[in-house]
Amino acid sequence: MRNKPALLITAALLIAFSTIFTPARAEITDILPRIKASIAGIGTVHPLRSPRIKLMGTGFVVADGRHVITNAHVAPTLVEDEKGESLAVFLRTPNGVIVRKAEKVDSDPEHDLLLLRIEGEALSALQLANSDAAREGHMYYFTGFPIGAVLGLYPATHRAGLAAIAPVYSPPPGARNLTAKLIKRADNPFLMFQLDATAYPGNSGSPLYDGDTGKVIGVINSVFIKGAKENVIRDPSGITYAIPARYVEALLKRAGL
Repeated sequence: MRNKPALLITAALLIAFSTIFTPARAEITDILPRIKASIAGIGTVHPLRSPRIKLMGTGFVVADGRHVITNAHVAPTLVEDEKGESLAVFLRTPNGVIVRKAEKVDSDPEHDLLLLRIEGEALSALQLANSDAAREGHMYYFTGFPIGAVLGLYPATHRAGLAAIAPVYSPPPGARNLTAKLIKRADNPFLMFQLDATAYPGNSGSPLYDGDTGKVIGVINSVFIKGAKENVIRDPSGITYAIPARYVEALLKRAGL
């Protein structure tokens, strides 16, 4: 029979060594300050308008700290420059909200992505993860501005389980429901992340990231709506979609970043 004290010592040593050589896992509470410093509200600013700021969605700082990624559908198609209106990003800081004017650099309408360049000094940027390594069942997080300015310019964070990786195209119930957009997607469907999370108008463009590394694997894009569009707030479906970060990488590469 083996010596019992020796077995206990061996077991203790194995536990100690496994603790030493196991990589430490970050807590979401530890990385949130860094994440929130890179979250931007997207919208327009007008010095004579009340309110002066119009928030339309969320974005996040990337690359050299002077560029922001958001959804293409978030930014207005028309900005009344001649009347003093400007495209802008809004950042929450310890000293309040700061406004940075922005300009469109490039876009990827097919994947609903837009790249903005912002004026001023470089900001803290988020890193992109390999979205091909995303795992179904894993828990991720997204941070943004749900319901826009109604809740104020305070980034909110939500958990999101990756429920499925599936094509964005879903066949409509009948031929009369076919649209040009659906036909185009049917010809060239791409995989998106389906999340078991509730996102709201204003969350569009929020980064979807790993809670351990803080690296972005996707961009919140849309929610599944039950019935009328107004139901998205009154009766949310709890199903949200995100665009894989590989398309963000392609857009940045095309822009030389």
